[in-house]
Amino acid sequence: MIARHAFRAMGTEVELLVDGEPANRFAAVEAEFERLEALLSRFRPDSELSRLNAAGELTAGPDLLAVTQAALAARERSNGRFDPTVYDALVAAGYDRSFELVAPTAAGVFVPSCSCGGRIDVDGSRIRLAPGVHLDLGGIAKGYAVDRAAAILAEAGSCLVNAGGDVVARGGYWPVGLAGTDLVLELGDGAIATSGRDRRRWRRGNEERHHLIDPATGRPAVTDLLHVTVVAPTAVEAEVLAKIAFLGGEVDVPRVLVRADGTVTLAGGLR
Repeated sequence: MIARHAFRAMGTEVELLVDGEPANRFAAVEAEFERLEALLSRFRPDSELSRLNAAGELTAGPDLLAVTQAALAARERSNGRFDPTVYDALVAAGYDRSFELVAPTAAGVFVPSCSCGGRIDVDGSRIRLAPGVHLDLGGIAKGYAVDRAAAILAEAGSCLVNAGGDVVARGGYWPVGLAGTDLVLELGDGAIATSGRDRRRWRRGNEERHHLIDPATGRPAVTDLLHVTVVAPTAVEAEVLAKIAFLGGEVDVPRVLVRADGTVTLAGGLR
């Protein structure tokens, strides 16, 4: 029998499914999401991430350290297409608060290009940011939380965690509809993530803006892609690869590209 639980965390709806008796694991997953959001959200002034951004350096706990290291490794291997130093570009574009509080329309204000790619040093558990550098770990932090949630829930049986399109399955096979298409993927032990400009978007004057910053320009990415969905072993990896693919980088995983004109392209072995 499939047990289900839903709640809201990290600015999105989270759905938990388990083929088994969840006992107290639903509550444990919910608590884990809250714990990680309290540590890693740029919108909470008392979070560990916000304290790092304010001070410029910090002896990090294991979660902030792990997510920062994963983000830096992704930046290195993607030649900067994935970049955690887009914080100031997001703020300049108007995404300066939790998304439900961002005004969907407002008077037009020029968005200056913001420099990305700033230096970040990690020495043991000490993280140091170069002057003027601030971190945004939104997507990769959510992937990290989904992976942690799946590990907790898998103790009860075959399970699926869906946090606003970041999906992880552990054990069994679960049908998952792919965003913007009629496709359904049977997901076993793996993860799916989608990056796109069709959900978190707003307007300033005549300009549409969205949350996916191109680090090369420091502005919301300009592309004919609406969104990209990828399949990877973990949600952290899927989040990284979906962002890279959306920004035009090469990724070697199953993926679905949906363009603004409705064209759907399957790649990486999907057919």
